[in-house]
Amino acid sequence: MSSIQSVCVYCGSSDFVADSFKEAARRTGELLAANGYGIVYGGGRVGLMGLVADAGLQGGTSVVGIIPDHIKRYEVDHTGLTELIVVESMHIRKQMMVERSDAFFILPGGIGTLDEMFEIITWRQLRLHGKPVIIVNVDGFWNPLVALMEHMTETGFMRKPNLPGAEDRLYHVVDSVEEGVDLLARLEQAAHKVQTDRM
Repeated sequence: MSSIQSVCVYCGSSDFVADSFKEAARRTGELLAANGYGIVYGGGRVGLMGLVADAGLQGGTSVVGIIPDHIKRYEVDHTGLTELIVVESMHIRKQMMVERSDAFFILPGGIGTLDEMFEIITWRQLRLHGKPVIIVNVDGFWNPLVALMEHMTETGFMRKPNLPGAEDRLYHVVDSVEEGVDLLARLEQAAHKVQTDRM
């Protein structure tokens, strides 16, 4: 893992969710910006997606949105971003989001967020990337999913993650945005130490 400059944020596009989830989205944008991280996300202006983007922009960081043309036609794209990239398909969108990011934050969301989460963890398991994947478990939102993944591990269908805190762990689960941002810094420091020791 090299230095972390841009963080991809996966999250929901619904406005009809609890205030605690909305506040977590705002804090994500604020804290990533305050710690010098750029933001890559799905390009929407609605729901948690829009809140992350707006907070990041207000904090002075770069916010890059990547949105498929068929979604942009619904006029849900964010027009005030540092950069808005319009692509032909969901597949291209997801690939480009991975290419433009050094780590992944997963906030509460719906089936689209699940799709992105499972793909990025699968790619991590297949060693197609070595970037940190951090599940932000706001108010225990992801508890059922985490339990399912633990069940899949116990029954042999999923590779067992390494010990908590290990650089090559498949995914990390934290309870708050603050813990997630702190973890990013620790993982980056650990990766730097490993690289230094090898020199």
